[in-house]
Amino acid sequence: MKPFTDEDVEIYIQSKVEPRHSLVSKTVEEVQKIIQQLTTEISYKATRFQAISNSGIHNENIKVLAPSQFLITVPLRGLTGYRESQVRHWRYYTVHGAKLLSSVRDPEELHQWLEVEQFSKTLQQWHEKDVNIEGDLVPAKVLIVFRELVEKSIVSCNLSNKVTVLESFSSVVRVAVETSKFQVEVELAPTVEIPTCWPEKARWPRCLKRWPSQEKVQCVKSLGFDLLARSNYHWQLCFSRAEHMLMEGLDEDGGCRMKCFRVMRQMKEDVWCAGNKPVITAYHLQTVLFWTCEKYPRTKDWRCFHEAFLRLVQKLHKCVSQHFLKHYFVKNTNLLKYANTSDLDTVASKLAVFLENPAFCLD
Repeated sequence: MKPFTDEDVEIYIQSKVEPRHSLVSKTVEEVQKIIQQLTTEISYKATRFQAISNSGIHNENIKVLAPSQFLITVPLRGLTGYRESQVRHWRYYTVHGAKLLSSVRDPEELHQWLEVEQFSKTLQQWHEKDVNIEGDLVPAKVLIVFRELVEKSIVSCNLSNKVTVLESFSSVVRVAVETSKFQVEVELAPTVEIPTCWPEKARWPRCLKRWPSQEKVQCVKSLGFDLLARSNYHWQLCFSRAEHMLMEGLDEDGGCRMKCFRVMRQMKEDVWCAGNKPVITAYHLQTVLFWTCEKYPRTKDWRCFHEAFLRLVQKLHKCVSQHFLKHYFVKNTNLLKYANTSDLDTVASKLAVFLENPAFCLD
């Protein structure tokens, strides 16, 4: 096959990328409607949990990892006035509250403990034993409460034919949602939204970087971060609003960054890493894009699609081959740390084949 031409790119976008966008938009709309109904019922049963809003495909609570794999954050009510904890007594215990003699796992860079006293205003319910152990808000306990509410609300909302709770080896809450086209696996993550400050662990931006602009940096950091209940003991830092802001206006200088990203995402889903639970998700690709934008901040670096696209794919190939992709905001965090290495090697091989002979499958 010949290396791709500008005409090949446009044909690929029209035949693959645009239909994908239309399909995902419709799927998001259907899933959002169902989950909004479900979380409204949950919120009615327990005011600690807030219903997700219905704000279209760009809903900040919905992250499309793949067309049939979503992460949806469910905001928690009654925790405001957050401040960083300066002193921490490292306590470990079972979900039932029994003390452990040694730590199960210390928090990684992207994780932290959360104490109810870190908030200046709290609902009394967050002090109760069903979610709190010795002042700590414990994700596993929050998830147990939330899972029970999900199961009850599916029945009370008559959604049993559309939503099924999936079994999980960990404490995360996953459901299967039936849409008009296919089944979507959704992880529902109870989330503490902290729009008032930027975490100390996120030492960003790095010195002497020209991308993004200082104005953009201040805007991004003003949006704060979230803490997701996705593990037993520690809350996971999440920067969805900040990432969304970085993606907005990405090509105000007339560049082709978003075009490159969309085509790379489509190639990943079609050729390099297909399937319902891909080892490489759209979130990984977005992180690769951010790092590449930072390394190549000039407008002229993003004028030629051919060069810019291959540069992105080369960066992706390097990360997948080395099984190492740094989180964009929190250093020393490898987003591929727990990925299946055999699956990563398979993707790396497919990327290598493409880079040897860059061509799109236009069938």
